[in-house]
Amino acid sequence: MSRKLLITGAAGTIGKVLYEGLKREGKYEITAADLKRDEEAGIVEMDIHDVARLDELTRGVDTVLHFAWIKDEGDFLGKVLSGNVSGAYKLYEAAIQNGVKRIIFASSNHATGFYKVGEIIDVEDPYRPDSFYGLSKCYIELLGRLYADQGKISSFNIRIGNFPGDDRPHSERAAHIWISERDMLHLTVCCIEARSEMSYLNLYGTSANTDNYYDIGYLEELIGYKPQDNAAGLLEQAKMTGFRVKQDETAFQGGQKE
Repeated sequence: MSRKLLITGAAGTIGKVLYEGLKREGKYEITAADLKRDEEAGIVEMDIHDVARLDELTRGVDTVLHFAWIKDEGDFLGKVLSGNVSGAYKLYEAAIQNGVKRIIFASSNHATGFYKVGEIIDVEDPYRPDSFYGLSKCYIELLGRLYADQGKISSFNIRIGNFPGDDRPHSERAAHIWISERDMLHLTVCCIEARSEMSYLNLYGTSANTDNYYDIGYLEELIGYKPQDNAAGLLEQAKMTGFRVKQDETAFQGGQKE
């Protein structure tokens, strides 16, 4: 019997790649949802605030990939908190009510973006969000922590680095945190298939980049993640073809300047 997945934000930059890639895997039954329905793409309509709809879509689901997001740094109370944090709460509640086993949340490196470049950090080090966007990711990671500690659901948080959507890093800074499409898909499958007794996990989502800000080598033994791509090599190839690589190194890992 195939495992049933629900993907929120399936029309987004990352959600679309995961939806198409997981369909190619051929071993999952997938419901893809976004704010607007797209019959041609097979995406159903889902409003994160519609509790009845969340209840409907999470019934019988084994794993939820929560990749829906409203990004508006200028309206923290109106959109970031109400759209993202409140919406995540409603989704988690529906998932728990319907016996979903795991939620995989698209968090961000911005949850710890105010650590300085050169500081070696662990996923369990204190939060240092660099923006309201990063702050809201912290809230939702902690929501998952609460429910996991209560024994209600397994919660994995992927702190995604740079995913530009055209499968190549665009700058020197991005090369430290970049993740390719195939590595993003592979990492997500590893999280889906991770041992059921793993109730909670934070991890950084990057490829095997030279001078990576984060240590991800342990993930191969922990969940089987073995990234295939390296931003440094792709940047060198791009330079050889005349692609202008942006020089944008900053003082902080999240991209903030002094």
